[in-house]
Amino acid sequence: MLRSAAGQLFGVLRGSVGLTTSRLGAAGVVRHSHSNESAEEFDARYEAYFNRSDIDHWEARKGMNDLLGMDLIPEPKIIVAALKACRRLNDYALAIRFLEGCKDKCGNKVNEIYPYLLQEIRPTLTELGIETPEELGYDQPELALKSVYDIH
Repeated sequence: MLRSAAGQLFGVLRGSVGLTTSRLGAAGVVRHSHSNESAEEFDARYEAYFNRSDIDHWEARKGMNDLLGMDLIPEPKIIVAALKACRRLNDYALAIRFLEGCKDKCGNKVNEIYPYLLQEIRPTLTELGIETPEELGYDQPELALKSVYDIH
């Protein structure tokens, strides 16, 4: 019901404002236009997206946000392409944040999947000089106090 109401509202707004699909750009079309692509095509599309030489900060963040918003864990080759895009943009913080997002996507299988991801992307991390969030100490709270039950 909400979907149909939103669709009708969008139709009314589009008609009254004069928006067309070509003016909307990729904002409304991207999610639905690739619904029948294979996993290899999906991986190739995101790898090509991050490998673009003219990618800017906004596009990199948008691609990473879209990727982490999906119900999947990115393949190591996509993660490598995203980390190299961060390097081209000279954005170390974005690279670390993306690694944290990939770890979070592993859910309750983090002890099985995340080590595999790190094993696959380790050569790229070394090449680019990127440390993992665990190596930086970001997996432990900085100002956490010891529990009173652990003192004695």
